[in-house]
Amino acid sequence: MQMLLRAENITKRLEDEAIPVTLVKNANVEINAGEYVAIKGPSGSGKSSLLYLLGLLDRPSAGKIFYNDQDISALSSNKLAKLRLEQMGFVFQFHFLLPEFTALENVMIPMRKLEKLSDSDIKKQAKERLTELGLEDHVHKLPSQLSGGQRQRVAIARALANNPKLILADEPTGNLDTQSSETVQDILQNLVKTHGCSVVVVTHDTEFAQRCDRIITIVDGEIV
Repeated sequence: MQMLLRAENITKRLEDEAIPVTLVKNANVEINAGEYVAIKGPSGSGKSSLLYLLGLLDRPSAGKIFYNDQDISALSSNKLAKLRLEQMGFVFQFHFLLPEFTALENVMIPMRKLEKLSDSDIKKQAKERLTELGLEDHVHKLPSQLSGGQRQRVAIARALANNPKLILADEPTGNLDTQSSETVQDILQNLVKTHGCSVVVVTHDTEFAQRCDRIITIVDGEIV
């Protein structure tokens, strides 16, 4: 298996607190291409902090992160942002769709930022992403006109917009009812097969985690 992402002894500390807090301590993580991985642990254990480090949304206080064998720890903020836009997609517990834009327009945003396709191709690809997730009849609806499960599917379509190699999801079913949760779990699991990307998901749901290829357990900031 080809390794996609590797973290070496990464630590995240909040030094500016009255009492310094260590969120992640000396974590070593490897994510292979086409792998479905869960990060699991008790509330406050550092799951999301670890995911944000792996997704380059936050910088480690110590340690290194490699993407496709390139040390990206010291890249500038602009270069990290470009790498995230080109190579990664993010799904959060709250969908973070822009309320004034339709489902289609929300999915088009990352592609417009990347500036690689014409507007007509962007629109076509965004429609394909939404259709793939069963939302072909909802492309012109605003988020307020969609159910919670539908909004989360739009968020997944947006995460897929630029054909990323890595999808990172932080408690993506945390706000959903049982049926919508199962639908989102099925979609994330199928992304590995249909898109060939790696999926890393933070969850407190044991059954959800057991559907993954591998579980990383973190307790008090340390991988166990």
